[in-house]
Order: sequence, then structure tokens, then C-alpha cells
Amino acid sequence: MPDQPAVPPANRPVVAATPMAFVRAIVHALARQGRSPEDALMAAQIAPSDLHREGARITALQMEWLSAAAMQALDDEALGWFSRPLPWGSYGLLARASLSAPTLGVALKRWCRHHGLLTRDIGLAVVTQGDEASIVLTEHRPPGGPEGGDALREFCFVSVLRNVHGLACWFVDSRIPLLGASFPFAAPPHADAYRVLFDGPTRFGATETAIRFDARYLALPIRRDEAAMTQMLQRALPIQVRPYRRDRLLVQRVRQVLKAQPLETHNAHDLAALLHTSARTLHRQLKEEGATLQALKDEVRRERAMALLLRSSKPLKQVAQAAGFQNEKSFIRAFKGWTGMTPGAWRGEG
Repeated sequence: MPDQPAVPPANRPVVAATPMAFVRAIVHALARQGRSPEDALMAAQIAPSDLHREGARITALQMEWLSAAAMQALDDEALGWFSRPLPWGSYGLLARASLSAPTLGVALKRWCRHHGLLTRDIGLAVVTQGDEASIVLTEHRPPGGPEGGDALREFCFVSVLRNVHGLACWFVDSRIPLLGASFPFAAPPHADAYRVLFDGPTRFGATETAIRFDARYLALPIRRDEAAMTQMLQRALPIQVRPYRRDRLLVQRVRQVLKAQPLETHNAHDLAALLHTSARTLHRQLKEEGATLQALKDEVRRERAMALLLRSSKPLKQVAQAAGFQNEKSFIRAFKGWTGMTPGAWRGEG
């Protein structure tokens, strides 16, 4: 089956809202074990009449309350996804077992390997190809078994990937922007919610279930200790929705895009789109890292221009274009600001 069109990332903030389909999946899991969903729905302040109301959504906090109530009722942190329940504290054990890793890459590989000790129904692996890393989920048994249905399968895949992504961000205390997410099922009626669930473009009808991100994040050191782990596990579900402001690799990522695509990054809006964020957020996050977009652009353009002037005989117009300037005049003006000389004079002295 060919991939279906991707759902693009949002260009402006979207109000976080959880699809009612996930609520129905939890209700289904409770019912399969002969348990009434009333107490869990009441704990989350969800009216039973809303379960099948078209377009109904709940907040992230309501989802946290509902999940916690259902997990405790079932004594299953997997909420009926797997052939055997995962008792309360199972995912906490996985997180603790990864805490001593020196880097995020080691921690994630350890987490994925240990997840296979809890259940064989799915497999998880860290895959690196070039400068891109993926967390790939392989399905060995339909979530919930033959009677689980499409809703429970979707809920399982989304929850597991959001869980590992949230934990990864928490381990390194940094936003890890996604390059994309992919799922093997058709786009659901609530596909627009994936703009909130995953911050990169989401593709449905894909050949694999995975989230993708810049592989350089794997080299970041673990920044949490045992005390932080104990505190986090007292209320672990919010790490799946925590909007980390800091991106510890943002400056490097901006430099990389400026170098690789100089003709497509003339303004902040174009650059931000390539980084799957907004111009306002980009400026704010760079400021938090002690950098500015203009300074980074100047640095990258200066390096490229000087290298071309020294190592090639290209005319100034072509050097200006290759360095990301819209015209030769603006290039000469900027170059004089950097060196106090025109590009031609600087080349002559070099």
C-alpha cells in the first residue's frame, strides 16, 4: 500500500486535545476485564454521553487522570494492549534501568531491549541511518489480540512512541524535535490531533511504525539522577506532554540547515518551517541558548564566502549567491562589515 499524504506540522499553536477514540479504547480495555468504566470516567470528569459525540476531545490532564485510574483498576500500565498485563511500576523499572547510561543513545537502546523482557507482543529498536535516528516499533501480535480492534492498536502505537519520546526528552532535559512519525494504519477521523501528539509531520499508511529525529541527540549525556527519577515517577504521565522549551542542539541544527540550504533560508519564517517550528519560537529558543539568528547566519555566510573566495575563482556574484545572499551588493556590504575590506580586496590579499 502506498504511503498516504503526510499531516504537516502546525504553523501556529494548536490547543492540545486528546481524541475521544483513545478514551473509548481505555473503556474497551476495562470492559474486556469485566470492569465498569464509570469510576475512571468520573475521576477524569468525562461524561459517558461524550464517548460517542462527534468531534469530542479531552484535555491532557483528563487523559492523565483517566489513564491512572484505569491502570490501577486493571493493574496494567499497558491498558490491555499486550497478552499479559504490565503491573503498576513496570515502566518505572525500565526508566530506572536506563538511568545509569552515559548517553541518550545507550539509554534508549537499553530501554528498548528491556521492553522486550516485559512483552514479546511488540519489538522496539533504535535505528540510525546517516544523520537520522529512529525508534522503530515492530508488531508481533495485534494489541489486545484478535478482539483488540483498530482503536486499541492505534492507541497502543501512539502511547508507546510518545512514552519513549517523552522519556528521552526528560533524560537529557531538552526538547527533541521530531523529523516525522509514521504509522501503518489509515488516517483516522481525528488525524488533525497528530499535530499535537507529534511535532513533526505524521504519515499514515506507512510501511513502518516509527518516530524520527536528528541522530546527534543520541550523543547527549544523561542529565538526571536518582532523586530526579524518584520525583518524576511520582507523576510520570506528564512527561509525554511536557513542552520542553530548551533544545540543546538547536544552535547546531540551525547552523546545519543554513549551510545545507543557503538559498532556502533567507528569512526566519523559511528557516523555521524547515525546522518544523514557528519563527517566533525559533527566535525565543535561540535567545535562551544565548544566540541570535542573525549572528548564526553571519557566521555561516562568512565561513562559506571566505572559503569560496580562497579556493575558487568564481565571480563575486556567484560567491554571493552560494553564500546565501540575494544580490552582490548586500554581500559586499556584509563582507566589509566582517573584515573592513571588500571581497575582491580580501581575495587579492589572500
